[in-house]
Amino acid sequence: MQSQPSARRHQVTAAVCSAAFIGLGQLYNRQYIKGLLFIVLAQLFFWNYYSIAWKGILGLITLGDVPTRIIRGKIVQGDHSIFLLINGLITLVVILLFLGFYAMNVYDAKKNGELRDEGGHVLGFVESVKQAKFRHFPYLLLLPAAFFILFVTVIPLVFNVLIAFTNYSAPSHIPDRALVDWVGFRTFYDLFAQDAWRSTFFGISVWNIIWAAASTSTVFLSGLLLAMMVNHPQVRFKKFWRTVFILPWAIPQFISILVFRVLLNGTFGPVNDLIVKLGFSPVPWLSDPTMAKVSVILVNLWFSTPFLMALMSGILTTLPRDLYEAADVDGASGLQKFVKITLPLVLMATAPIFIMQFAFNFNNFNLIYLLTDGKPNNPDYYYAGSTDILISWIFKMTLNQSQFNMASAVSIIMFILIAAFSLWNYKRMKSV
Repeated sequence: MQSQPSARRHQVTAAVCSAAFIGLGQLYNRQYIKGLLFIVLAQLFFWNYYSIAWKGILGLITLGDVPTRIIRGKIVQGDHSIFLLINGLITLVVILLFLGFYAMNVYDAKKNGELRDEGGHVLGFVESVKQAKFRHFPYLLLLPAAFFILFVTVIPLVFNVLIAFTNYSAPSHIPDRALVDWVGFRTFYDLFAQDAWRSTFFGISVWNIIWAAASTSTVFLSGLLLAMMVNHPQVRFKKFWRTVFILPWAIPQFISILVFRVLLNGTFGPVNDLIVKLGFSPVPWLSDPTMAKVSVILVNLWFSTPFLMALMSGILTTLPRDLYEAADVDGASGLQKFVKITLPLVLMATAPIFIMQFAFNFNNFNLIYLLTDGKPNNPDYYYAGSTDILISWIFKMTLNQSQFNMASAVSIIMFILIAAFSLWNYKRMKSV
């Protein structure tokens, strides 16, 4: 009977060979073309990229040593910390991909060595290609999309996270006239320790949560009630009413928001002009902090209700009629049937959409920016107005004030809040 160590001789030897030198294990398994291909690819990558990789990782660690200077009237180009950060991040990703190739090389050698230990046939290069074509074809199709997502989505997200751990902000740390340094969690500490930053963050966060909850709930209830009225048996011309009520949603939101901004203008807006002609005082729709917030919620109600009405109309037609017939027999009123039957069933069917609407409204940049631009101004806030939400505050800090590190820190906290809320609700919803 063959001993256990000798039974695993080929797989251990092949794995060790490939771990010591990429492609050597394949040569040991008599896969000569594959082994030579692995060796050539690895050596080309190593000898052509190791110097670039060393500079990229060094730049990622230091973020530069010498800023741009003016010497004898001439500009001497120095290090650009942000370019070094981006290049270092890409270099790190490439190195991780190479390590993945290295691990695959060891695994492939070990697997084929195990096949030799069992007395099986090790596939040649052509046979390996044919097997990959049929067994791994879906993964080959996904590779371009995976690389696209990696370099277009993942790397920018990681870059945004890393910015929060630097001092990349105006006026003292803007490349390339000044270097950017790693500061750890100091940005997060300043956000909660300094009074101005803390009051701005918590004030905007409270309004952001109120805005998201109020806009989501009002749109949900208004869409449900409107759908119930249109679907009522005594209402005629249902298709006409559905067409009329869906029109606000069909108009591009960008145009509609600008129209409402003109309509609600406190100086020359038609709405205030009509109110004055009726003998009342003009309403500061967009100039008073409280009225501006109410106006934002009302305008959002106009935009979003048609979509929820169309959705609710489809759901109401699927509700079981026998429940309502049983409620009629028990003498239930219309309000009782709505609270006990309609509302729970609709909530169960639309729970995921309800959560998505909340997350969308929490980050509804277009409506806030185009309607109020975050105004009216709030003297107690840093770079923000009374109607600003977190996403519009981040926009102002990034493009207007160049407070990139603080904007990144706020975006990380906002992501954590939204993700935690969504996951918690999805786990509790029976419809998911």
